[in-house]
Amino acid sequence: MRYFDPVSLRLFVAVCEERSIVLAAEREAIVASAISKRLSALEDRVGVQLMQRDRRGISLTPAGEALLRYARPLLQSMERMFAELSEFSRGVHGHVRIFASMSAVVEFLPEDIGTFVRDYPSVKVSLDEKVSSEIVRGIEDGRADIGVCWDVSDMRGLQVLPYRHDRLAVVVHPSHPLASRQQLRFEDTLDYEHLEIQSGSVVQLTQRREAAAANRSIRYRIQVTTFEAAFRFVAANLAIAVIPVEAALPVEAALGLRVIPLTNDWTHRNFVICMRDYNSLSVPARLLVDSLQTRELVAAPERTTSDE
Repeated sequence: MRYFDPVSLRLFVAVCEERSIVLAAEREAIVASAISKRLSALEDRVGVQLMQRDRRGISLTPAGEALLRYARPLLQSMERMFAELSEFSRGVHGHVRIFASMSAVVEFLPEDIGTFVRDYPSVKVSLDEKVSSEIVRGIEDGRADIGVCWDVSDMRGLQVLPYRHDRLAVVVHPSHPLASRQQLRFEDTLDYEHLEIQSGSVVQLTQRREAAAANRSIRYRIQVTTFEAAFRFVAANLAIAVIPVEAALPVEAALGLRVIPLTNDWTHRNFVICMRDYNSLSVPARLLVDSLQTRELVAAPERTTSDE
């Protein structure tokens, strides 16, 4: 009976995801030459070329694409098997991969994952920041076990569970004409130049849609990819930015900014945990989902108090 070496399959998947043997070697903590030998042996075993290598990196042949489709779920099944068996030895072990939106990474997940890791120190958690569309694709193709994003995203049939909430605000320089306002509607901000944060994200697409509904457009002056960069540009009085209250309040005093909550219904956001199927997750992944939902319940009284 033919079989595939799980280590070779894992390295093959790593090269496919990184599109580079060198980057895959760094990720897997192995020398690049060892990966090359494994891949050559894998191609010899199946009798067909799996990858094409050129100056631009790695590309998959049709046979390589087929192997990747089988390799990911096979490795995930093996990981779940080992995770289940580990419960019979010395507690829970394993690796959980999370794709999450920038807001979730900045606002909630560090503290909540920290709580989980303290309870399960033998579980490794990998967290990658992605826009919502990439989160959903990552769950679908097996690159991530669970995702965390705004619930207005197209989940394409994934299972979702409630997680946390936040509220969007406008962050302005203290000398800005809007700085004296206590709250604002999004439409009130459209007379001024904005910062575009993480182009293509759901929150940016939502802002464009809401502006269009008001027969207006958003005038973007600068594009940035992080909240930290946005705060710096606002502090320089170059533009205003729509940022979650929870992310902006910690730096408001330090940078001398004004954080003004938005009152539109869509600016009160619900975040969800998404996955293909809760029951098919590994034991560590299910425990992490349970832990995140517990943290959501703990945070609920705090939100009620702060919203009053």
